[in-house]
Amino acid sequence: MTLRVLVCDDHPVYRDGLSMLLGSLSGIEVVGVAADGRQAVERARELRPDVVVMDLQMPGLNGIDATAAVVADAPDLAVLVLTMYEDDESVFAAMRAGARGYLLKGAGQDDIARAICAVAGGELILGPALARRAAAYFSTAARSPAPAASDGPAFPELTEREREVLALVAAGRSNAQIAAALYLSPKTVRNNVSAIFAKLQVAGRAEAIVRARDAGLGR
Repeated sequence: MTLRVLVCDDHPVYRDGLSMLLGSLSGIEVVGVAADGRQAVERARELRPDVVVMDLQMPGLNGIDATAAVVADAPDLAVLVLTMYEDDESVFAAMRAGARGYLLKGAGQDDIARAICAVAGGELILGPALARRAAAYFSTAARSPAPAASDGPAFPELTEREREVLALVAAGRSNAQIAAALYLSPKTVRNNVSAIFAKLQVAGRAEAIVRARDAGLGR
C-alpha cells in the first residue's frame, strides 16, 4: 500500500527537500505541498491524503489551527507535526487539535518514514525526548489515586461498544489492533472512534486517552 502524503511548511528549501526525501522512499507518494496553514487546509480537502506532515509556525493560519481544521474535515486523516518547537505547550496544543504524531525537525529519514506509517495506521507517535516526558506524565497519573467508583459506568453517554473501543484506545491500541481484538471491520472501528471523540468533545486521540485514563480505563 502506498501512503499519500501532503507536506506543509512555509520554508521553501525545507519543504522541497522534505518532499524530495519522502518521495524517494518506497511506499510513500507526496501528492502535494502547502506553504501556509490556509493552503494546508485547502489542499488536504482537495487531495484527501492519508497523512499531512504539518509545521506549526506558518503564516495566515498556524499549524495548530490548521490541524484542527483538517481533522474536523476528515477525522480519519492522520496529521504528523514536524516542527522545531519542543515546549510542552506546543506539544499538547497540537495533540489536542488532533495530531497523531509530533516530531522535531532534525529527525532522521527513517524516523520520519516510520512515524508517517505509524500515524497512518492509527498509532500515536512522539519523538524520543517528547515520549520520555509523556511517559513521566502518565507514570505520575498512574500513581495517583483512582477516581472514586460511581453508581454507573464511566462516560454514560457512550454505548457499551464505544466504551470497549475507548478502553482499548486508552490502552494504546491502534485502530487495526482494536478491530482484530473486537472482531470488527476497520471502518466500524473508525466510526466508533469518531463517535467517541464527538460525544466526549475531545479534539483527538491523545485527549481521549487522557480522559479515559483519568476515568480508570486502559490501566
